[in-house]
Amino acid sequence: NFMIESQTMKILFLEPFFGGSHRDFALGFKAHSCHDVTLVTLPDRFWKWRMRGAALYFVNHIKDFSVFDAIIVTDMLDLTDLLSLAGKDLPPVLMYFHENQLSYPLAPTQRRDFHLGFTNIISAFAADRVLFNSKFHLNDFMESASRLIKQMPDFKPGWMIRQIREKAEVVYPGCQFATGLMNLKKNNIIKPLIIWNHRWEYDKNPEAFFDALDALKEKNISFSLALLGEKYDIFPDIFKQAKEKFKDEILVYGYVESRNEYETWLKKGAIVVSCAIQENFGISIVEAVRSGCIPLLPDRLSYPEIMPGPLHSKVLYQTAQDFLKKLEDMLVNYKDYLPLQKQLSSDMEHFSWETLVKQYDSILEDFLL
Repeated sequence: NFMIESQTMKILFLEPFFGGSHRDFALGFKAHSCHDVTLVTLPDRFWKWRMRGAALYFVNHIKDFSVFDAIIVTDMLDLTDLLSLAGKDLPPVLMYFHENQLSYPLAPTQRRDFHLGFTNIISAFAADRVLFNSKFHLNDFMESASRLIKQMPDFKPGWMIRQIREKAEVVYPGCQFATGLMNLKKNNIIKPLIIWNHRWEYDKNPEAFFDALDALKEKNISFSLALLGEKYDIFPDIFKQAKEKFKDEILVYGYVESRNEYETWLKKGAIVVSCAIQENFGISIVEAVRSGCIPLLPDRLSYPEIMPGPLHSKVLYQTAQDFLKKLEDMLVNYKDYLPLQKQLSSDMEHFSWETLVKQYDSILEDFLL
């Protein structure tokens, strides 16, 4: 048994959508795992075509799957295609769900492609183990999958849901920060810096954020603003309007390429906010809180799970009015919140890759037993 545990495994990691949190996760795992990880990726564009076609690329590209001890895939892959086309001698497969196509919120102009949601269900069923990035996401997936299967006119495979649940568990994604004490600076108390570090997309609900800032500005409440986060060629117009409206407050506008520079902004931040409609984990929030930002987050999605219970009444909000009231209080009385900085930052420490990678490695080692 000891021999098996100390053996280095050869892991094949297939990522059809190598960008954002998918990219961070794949690179973080490869850098921290004690196993030998081969990463094969496709660029993060045309996501529906990736779900349909990535398996064909991988099967054609990888000449011999049998040299690996295990395969990791993520939710943008049709695993059943890969398994059927790759033929015999495939090692066991671990599937990681960052998001799913059953409950992902749609922009007002979009219609849901149920066959992509079904691809997620049948891929989870085909995997040997299934991991989700939060309890919220696991439950959300199971409920949405059950609902979709109930819509089938007949021969409903309800047993699939039970079998997926039996092999599913939650392992949080690792974050890129070291363990140990953080050097938390006392930041600008006169104009506290509000951090927005989410993708510039509909599902992160920027309208609600800028509405609150409008109201604060009308009340002459001082703040400064860092609009970080990834933006694609097409992003919500509200960011262009905000650039003009908050030109006196904005210190940085747009994605910061350098990791170092990004971390420097997080350390300067006073408050990090989210108004998201969709969030299955929240790496950007965890990183900001680790760096000393006080969070203000919706009391739903994965946020109650990743924030310490005793502080929920301070850092979670219920409604738009509650958000505005709490944000105003944080800005006006920022120094009263500073004692929370250290507690919150050290609470985030257990999300570091150094700590979490042990869970992933031991799940993979189970495949050898």
